[in-house]
Amino acid sequence: MAQEQVTQDLLKTPLHALHVNVGAKMVPFAGYDMPVQYPLGVKKEHLTAVMLRDCLMCRTWANSFARCKRCQNPGNLVPVDIIDLPAGKQRYAFFTNEQGGIMDDLMVANLGDHLFVVVNAACKEQDIAHLQAHLDEGVEMEVIEDRALLALQGPKAAEVLARIQPEVAEMLFMDVRKLDINGVECIVSRSGYTGEDGYEISVPAENAEALAQALTEYEEVEWIGLGARDSLRLECGLCLYGHDLDTTTTPVEASLLWGIQKVRRNDGERAGGFPGADIVLNQIETKDVARKRIGLIGQTKAPVREGAKLFDADDNEIGIVTSGTAGPTAGNQYLWVM
Repeated sequence: MAQEQVTQDLLKTPLHALHVNVGAKMVPFAGYDMPVQYPLGVKKEHLTAVMLRDCLMCRTWANSFARCKRCQNPGNLVPVDIIDLPAGKQRYAFFTNEQGGIMDDLMVANLGDHLFVVVNAACKEQDIAHLQAHLDEGVEMEVIEDRALLALQGPKAAEVLARIQPEVAEMLFMDVRKLDINGVECIVSRSGYTGEDGYEISVPAENAEALAQALTEYEEVEWIGLGARDSLRLECGLCLYGHDLDTTTTPVEASLLWGIQKVRRNDGERAGGFPGADIVLNQIETKDVARKRIGLIGQTKAPVREGAKLFDADDNEIGIVTSGTAGPTAGNQYLWVM
């Protein structure tokens, strides 16, 4: 099939035309035509002071928030603590299956009277069906299709965004607020997927291009693509679903125990209850797992890519690479091993 036909068959974000116009190299990713890099190049994108990225995510509202909090009981959907999530804060979470495997990772924000849930676009159909099948009666869910998600990351991200909306400078890590950005109400969180300080901005799709252009008018701001996103998240040790996480990988095997608050894993009325809890909690208690995600730094400049097998000095297979790429900050390569 011709490349033109492949591109036509892919979905497009609201910023697709802008990416093409500024010279992005586009590639298929999670069913979408997405920028992998720009003329600046992956290494320079990785090292830039303020990085702007088009995030591929799906957003949902869960109304009747008080009931959502009360429904955290046996049969709930995430191992993390939703009941004590304060208004104006968000938390990293993941759906688990009955075997304790991770179905997807996501962000859950408390916007006061409802939850704002952001899932991976590649898993959106299964995640939406999963939520619809398991939310308590009386809890309404709305899937939001008409928004874009921009990530503004880097050492000077806060300084740049504060020029448009000074209130963002007051926000702490994992804060989330509704704010006017460039004349439009947006949902802004101080978070990101790069290991750098910064913000994720959920903006109406019709206003996304104007906001992106307003941000890139600042000389510090450069577009980054999937290539720099991957090197940045690897240097920070962040997982990518479908590579380092999947339905056969438990949170303990994935080294994500920090994402399960103590109240959900210690003895008590709020412990357990999520799908696969018996398996996950037993792994936590016994520390008995057949595999474990760890990070390694390579000794050569050529990256060790996903799928490569690793062997010890006696030629015994001891692991497989789930993600691997160059780490420009340290001048070396990084790889993760399961």
